[in-house]
Amino acid sequence: MKNTVYLYVFDTMADWEVGYLSAELNSGRYYKKGLSPLKIVTVGLDKNPVITMGGVKILPDIEHKECIVEDAAALILPGGNTWAEPIHNPILKKAEEFLQKDVIVGAICGATIGLAESGMLNQRWHTSNDLGYLKMTCPNYAGEKYYKQELAVTDGNLITASGIAPLEFTVHVLKRLDLFSLQTLDSWYNLYYTHDPKYFYELINSIQ
Repeated sequence: MKNTVYLYVFDTMADWEVGYLSAELNSGRYYKKGLSPLKIVTVGLDKNPVITMGGVKILPDIEHKECIVEDAAALILPGGNTWAEPIHNPILKKAEEFLQKDVIVGAICGATIGLAESGMLNQRWHTSNDLGYLKMTCPNYAGEKYYKQELAVTDGNLITASGIAPLEFTVHVLKRLDLFSLQTLDSWYNLYYTHDPKYFYELINSIQ
């Protein structure tokens, strides 16, 4: 099994949008029995520190050209304030390569702008913060007929989500990676979505 999840990090990155996902991928606490936690490798445009939207300083493990598709289980692209700028073109080219080689690419919130503007959403089912949002910010976007007004959408190895849906984004990625049993995944989502303690016990029982 490919054991590396590449997490793209950059200045203004919306750190909370991938918080649930990174915690579950890294800890492996609810994985199916016998599976080892995946390794999260942070990827920057270079190796200089970045400051997230929440003010957290992150030192990237590697720069984008060091991503190895053969080792990758997924590439995760968080939202942020700069996705309309060309500085992200290198990682978008890497995302396109990953999709072509059947590696999971997950994009949430502003990251969908980058995918839309580069043409990767023109023939794949997808979502974003809103259809009007994509059309307003992406002059080259031509995928309107593939847009779904949903919180998160999976089309093959591409996963897209609204910025208000970090839980749903996490569920779609975890399901596509096949790391949790369906019962565990349902209990996990229900716990965080409803805050009902009964789902905590369901969650724990599901991994016994």
